[in-house]
Amino acid sequence: MNHFLGIDIGTGGCKAVVFDDKGMQVSSSYREYSIISPQSGWAELDTDEVISKCFDVIREAAILAGKGSVRGIGISSQGEAFTFIDRQGRAMCNALVSSDVRAVDLIRPWVDSFSEEKLYNITGHTPHPMFSLFKLLWMKENEPAMFSGAEKILCFEDLLQYRLGIAFPSMGWPLAGRTMLFDVVTHKWDTTIAEKAGIDTQKLSRPMRSGSLAGFVKKDIAGSLGLSEETFIVTGGHDQPCSGLGAGAVDPGVAVWSSGSVECITPAFDRPVFTGELHSNNLCTYDHTAPGMYATVAFSLTGGNLFRWFRDQLGGEETLRARDEKKDAYDLLLDMLPDQPSRVTVLPYFTPSGTPYFDVDVKGTILGLDLSVTKAELLKGLLEGIAMEVRLNLEILRQSGYQVNELRIIGGGSKSEKHVQLKADATGMPVTILDVTEAGCMGVAMLAKACNDKADVKDIAREWVRPVKRIIPSRQDYYKDKFNRYKNLYPALKTVYKNI
Repeated sequence: MNHFLGIDIGTGGCKAVVFDDKGMQVSSSYREYSIISPQSGWAELDTDEVISKCFDVIREAAILAGKGSVRGIGISSQGEAFTFIDRQGRAMCNALVSSDVRAVDLIRPWVDSFSEEKLYNITGHTPHPMFSLFKLLWMKENEPAMFSGAEKILCFEDLLQYRLGIAFPSMGWPLAGRTMLFDVVTHKWDTTIAEKAGIDTQKLSRPMRSGSLAGFVKKDIAGSLGLSEETFIVTGGHDQPCSGLGAGAVDPGVAVWSSGSVECITPAFDRPVFTGELHSNNLCTYDHTAPGMYATVAFSLTGGNLFRWFRDQLGGEETLRARDEKKDAYDLLLDMLPDQPSRVTVLPYFTPSGTPYFDVDVKGTILGLDLSVTKAELLKGLLEGIAMEVRLNLEILRQSGYQVNELRIIGGGSKSEKHVQLKADATGMPVTILDVTEAGCMGVAMLAKACNDKADVKDIAREWVRPVKRIIPSRQDYYKDKFNRYKNLYPALKTVYKNI
């Protein structure tokens, strides 16, 4: 039986998972690495450490699955991060990752001289220091010798291909879109942006449709990793659309809800949509990993970090009990939630906001506190706030022509049915729990199987993804009223945030 390996290169770690021909998980391996912050606002990864650990997880998962059994590999990658590579193939610097904001002061002058509307209509994205374009402008200004001397500029998907022996690597269209150098309609590097920024597109990898054959693992490298000498690699792309494919969110109106440290909605659409409302709300349009489809990403950067903050700061009792009883502290905290909705309303901006505001000055706010509010009610209010932020993004998408009819949830926030019920109630939408634990890895493994079998990856997704339960929202009238109050809070308080 052929096996297919998906590897997900994240910001905090990398994971490789091997699946059999029916989509059942055979083996997996995970390694962590840490963000390097040499200065405030800087966020980097040691490129060689990341690639070394990618090799480790591929080797471990492949050997556990059976030496030589992996037929194809797909790669899911964090967006935006890149590394300069010299003529000997060595990393010249650390990788600058999404949360690195050192380029923030360069954005407005450059965008004003280029035209923000033109930039949006080409790339489908609005300016932000997370994107590769602005990080490259910073490198050009502050590290000119490195900028001009680099042989290649590689993101992690194409860099891993390169290190696996593909001399002319490629990247999936969804990852190319996150550089803000890519035309998401013509599917080519945009020469007007590149020339304005002084970036040589010959140093960039070939952008290719997700699931395209990128090449084969070099034979001696394949042997050292427990792979077949004929193991091929297909293009994958940005991790969010890869997870969308892995969750089976491949039809118009279906979205994957990735509920983890960051809370992110990735809907699938059958055409690109560019509207003034999407633009003003920082909601992008770019390629999905499912062929012919497009996606957007709506996200809360605070996300599940808020639940972790509550556990660490106010959940000491539950953490000790969990240790003694060999349980998960999060489960104990969820068990204590009241059945009734919380009386407090929370703006969940304990980090800079994500969409729609892209506000780096905003602060978290808890309204409605009095001496009768319990710890459990406060926690429920915090979790409702995260779900309300998702609902806000879904409403903006609907008003902009992106109608989401079904949410499929993955990640840590999908493990508790009680938590999922809260999310369904607060968003007013049904939420489907899936029998999928590693959607990003599964999505790119599907692409490898589709390439091998010359099959439609959407058919494979429908076969591999197994819905477990559909959670129907309740208390809809209450949460509709609460949402109407919620969405007016940020406009009312944003000037207060700047003053404090």
